[in-house]
Amino acid sequence: MIKTYSAADGPLRVLFLMATEAEYGAALRTLIEPVIIGVGPVEAGVRTLKALNDHSADLVVNLGSAGSRSLKQAEIFQVSHVSYRDMDASPLGFEKGVTPFLDLPAELFIPQRLPGIPTARIATGASIVNGSQYDAIDADMVDMESYAVLRACMIAGAGMICLRGVSDGVEEIRRFSDWTFYLAEIDAQLAAIVRSLPDAFAALPKAYWKAPISN
Repeated sequence: MIKTYSAADGPLRVLFLMATEAEYGAALRTLIEPVIIGVGPVEAGVRTLKALNDHSADLVVNLGSAGSRSLKQAEIFQVSHVSYRDMDASPLGFEKGVTPFLDLPAELFIPQRLPGIPTARIATGASIVNGSQYDAIDADMVDMESYAVLRACMIAGAGMICLRGVSDGVEEIRRFSDWTFYLAEIDAQLAAIVRSLPDAFAALPKAYWKAPISN
């Protein structure tokens, strides 16, 4: 499960994660063996933390798909900021998106960057966002795992890179194939990025890739 790369100052242990087998296509299967963490914040959070406990990693690379009404379909983006769109304790006086009694802002910043890949903000929740539901979301993309994966990385002391291909969102989802239509194209593009990782990792010290957000 762990792949070891060379950072500028030593070995870098990298753990690849994906939510579903459906997103793990033919191109990626020739390059990596990810841990499949399941769909939704609960499954993703507990399985990511278990994977990090089982496989000591400096960096998690989380690959998959996302929905977006504003970004180009099948385009790949690296996540720069993550929020938890389901969290709303505002009746108790907390800002929407802020988890009560947790000293974190509503939107978390991911410091790691791969060169040449555009960034986007993502909002994680336990539901498919569809049609007019996008009106209530400020982020560029939506998914069901990124926030949970990041929180697990923070607790385990690992860094995180999150790459998402836009699979849906411009048209309303009416059937399963509306999500899977672009997955093969996304798989091929994600595989091209994975092939470029050795050069990216070698350009910077291990501390850059490992540095998590403090919890």
